[in-house]
Amino acid sequence: MSFVAALLPVAIYIFVVYKLDKFSLLSVRRLLLLVLCGMGTALACYGIFWLTDPLLPERASELLDPIVEEAVKALPLLILARHKKIVFFIDSVICGAAVGGGFSILENIFYLLMSEGMSMGTVLFRGLEVALIHMGCSAIIAAGLMFAVRLAERRRARLDIKTKDCLMAAFLLVAAPALHVFHNSFHFNPLIQYIFVFGSMAGLLVWTYTYDGDMIHRWLDKGLDKQVSLLRSINEGHLGETKTGSFLVSVKESFPPEVFFDIICFVQLHVSLSVAAKSRFMMREAGIDLPLDDAQKEQYLSQYKEYNTLEKTLGQSARMTIAPVVKFYPADRKALEDLLAECR
Repeated sequence: MSFVAALLPVAIYIFVVYKLDKFSLLSVRRLLLLVLCGMGTALACYGIFWLTDPLLPERASELLDPIVEEAVKALPLLILARHKKIVFFIDSVICGAAVGGGFSILENIFYLLMSEGMSMGTVLFRGLEVALIHMGCSAIIAAGLMFAVRLAERRRARLDIKTKDCLMAAFLLVAAPALHVFHNSFHFNPLIQYIFVFGSMAGLLVWTYTYDGDMIHRWLDKGLDKQVSLLRSINEGHLGETKTGSFLVSVKESFPPEVFFDIICFVQLHVSLSVAAKSRFMMREAGIDLPLDDAQKEQYLSQYKEYNTLEKTLGQSARMTIAPVVKFYPADRKALEDLLAECR
């Protein structure tokens, strides 16, 4: 019964966080794999502490152990971020919470095995607090990694990077370990400590959600407007009316007519798919769930197939020339993947 009581808060937390995923971004299979990854990080930390704790003073361990835990838990989240699997705020919360939940499950089991005579109330309260600190900190770190990947993509594309975006990513990656260190180093009334931790986590996540919403609207509003204008100029034959179109016109003489025609077709397909994917994302965000008809599904799949074919047939010189125009950012790629999954 004690084991059930220790694991129950973690299961509740994970269930609640998973239910926040109204876009179905994360499958149950991936969620369980992330929980298992979290348990694996707990085992790794147990081995590290078994080696290092005898060598360090107790005070040093209190300060360093939480930082090591957050660094180890961040490894699977970093892999997901690098592979563009953490793109939006809700992605980071779900993935981070799943890893942190797996970690706290194993940690609670360790404490139960090593401690005797713990009351049911203590088991429940400790399970609740441990789950909160691990899941909350991992979610915040995942959000920081998400922002860092976005900034890296913008830098590679030679786009403007705002200082406040860099500061936000750095702050999130530092704030989570700092909160964990505070939790482990300063002990006072358990209820007050829990309320403080809960309030801090909730405040950080709400702030991150608001900030992420602002970044998403910048991505949708500005990016979508530019793409719609470019698509209209291509369809109407007035390519030079936009900055991107003027750039394409300027490189026209560098390629044979048939290659330039393929380049325009490739750009047109890229923009069409990107606009469609963003439009579907905006509809889901607004709570509008209108299913695609068979003709629309066939059209998008056909466009994507033609897009891939042209990408393979265009020469390296042509692909390098138009790379800044047809760049898929992580958010774009995620939106396109969701559109294709819906069509299939």
